[in-house]
Amino acid sequence: MTCRVERLPVAGLTALAVAGFVTILTEALPAGLLPQIGGSLGVSEAMAGQWISIYALGSLLAAIPLTAATRSWRRRPLLLSAIVGFAIANLVTALTASFIVAMAARFVGGVSAGLLWALLAGYAVRMAPSHLAGRAMAIAMAGTPLALSIGIPAGTFIGNLAGWRLTFGLLSVSALLLAGWIVAKVPDFAGEPETQRPSLAQVFAVPGVRPVLAATLCYVLAHNLLYTYIAPLLTGHGMADRIDMSFWPSGAPHLSVSA
Repeated sequence: MTCRVERLPVAGLTALAVAGFVTILTEALPAGLLPQIGGSLGVSEAMAGQWISIYALGSLLAAIPLTAATRSWRRRPLLLSAIVGFAIANLVTALTASFIVAMAARFVGGVSAGLLWALLAGYAVRMAPSHLAGRAMAIAMAGTPLALSIGIPAGTFIGNLAGWRLTFGLLSVSALLLAGWIVAKVPDFAGEPETQRPSLAQVFAVPGVRPVLAATLCYVLAHNLLYTYIAPLLTGHGMADRIDMSFWPSGAPHLSVSA
């Protein structure tokens, strides 16, 4: 009797993790390069920080409407659309000399992020056997902590060494390579059938949902307020040469002691 062993599609799930990695890196990388970006485009560091705000706004405005509008679309073309959106947004960001054009590109990147986050977890679950769904989701979502703990410090180091434009150019190339990886290793799935589902107002009225959303909003807002402007903060304390180090998990003690 032959026993069939079901395994996780690690290559495909890793591609999803890299997609999350690229998403977070595209969003937060300006935080480590604000002085460079502001000086290059002729704006203040406070204005340069709006790159992250406009990205978040794109995600906020796009996530729910795009998820609803594309619910019945096939999954892989939709995923590839988000990845190509990152490639275009980062390429325009790397090449433009206009702050306004760069802001528009960042908004497009945020829209792509809103679409991707709506896809990622469900995609991972559909790729795996049902009893391994939790592990599949854990692999697919690993890109977020890796981007924050490794990607941002490395990107900041490269940006300080070779210029912020090169860093965003490399992100664009990475997104294009990722698109090829997805075509090769990530299966396609049909969209979801139209079914009766609760409205947003009904979901919002579920007991416990509003306090959780409020706590999440406060946490993310507080985190981003500090994270976005960490480079000017460190520069003001004479630590401009340690900006990349501050993003490493071991960087926090250095910040508290030196400040």
